[in-house]
Amino acid sequence: MRTFRLVIACPDRVGIVAKVSNFLATYNGWITEASHHSDNQNGWFFMRHEIRADSLPFDLAGFRQAFAPIAQEFSMDWRVTDSAQKKRVVLMASRESHCLADLLHRWHSNELDCEIPCVISNHDDLRSMVEWHGIAFEHVPVDPQNKQAAFAEVSRLVEASQADAIVLARYMQILPPQLCQAFAKRVINIHHSFLPSFVGAKPYHQASLRGVKLIGATCHYVTEELDAGPIIEQDVARVTHRDSIEDMVRLGKDVEKRVLARGLRLHLEDRVLVHDNKTVLFD
Repeated sequence: MRTFRLVIACPDRVGIVAKVSNFLATYNGWITEASHHSDNQNGWFFMRHEIRADSLPFDLAGFRQAFAPIAQEFSMDWRVTDSAQKKRVVLMASRESHCLADLLHRWHSNELDCEIPCVISNHDDLRSMVEWHGIAFEHVPVDPQNKQAAFAEVSRLVEASQADAIVLARYMQILPPQLCQAFAKRVINIHHSFLPSFVGAKPYHQASLRGVKLIGATCHYVTEELDAGPIIEQDVARVTHRDSIEDMVRLGKDVEKRVLARGLRLHLEDRVLVHDNKTVLFD
């Protein structure tokens, strides 16, 4: 069913739900899903509604125009999207294939409702797998002595792809600040630890040295601060003293795949609201 997804964050006060509900009722809007959350600590209110598109008398542009006065009245940070307009997602990876292969499989099986215009990689190892899916593979090597040139090409490819989002599916390079800023809240990364524990490189090695009993993975939005962006999704796997680093890597890969796929799906369905450095998920 084609729906319009209305997502709102604003200072909390009396009358928000009533005003939005009355607006939709006035135009005969048929609500198929409604979610609300009031953050009493910070005084903010969050809302997500799905409305049947065929129940409304206007298109997306008409919805935005009609709703704008209410958004202004309540100082809303808001957006409305059309479920029929698939988001365009550029995937980025290096040599490890497990996260990329999982996303491509889910996309091929119609589990992820998006378009993938291309995959960008700093190595050529995964070309055949990507091209088997009929997706363009862009090899952009990164010279450690001149990373700026590579990321200028990455930026050009992302812009040419008209990307709505970027997913770092084990892309083992740090994005430059300008790309993080240009795609704020739209660059999704998978980090192979349960953040904020074990940031940076080789987290499984760090976890083994620390003797942890749980390892995990974290899907988060990328910011200029390494591995510190708003967290979208996390999960864990239990380990023991018997597990080697290689065992942890093997177990962790399964967690990484699940967490990244869930996080991307939440993003594609406009179920993630970011406020400060935290997220509200209407799953």
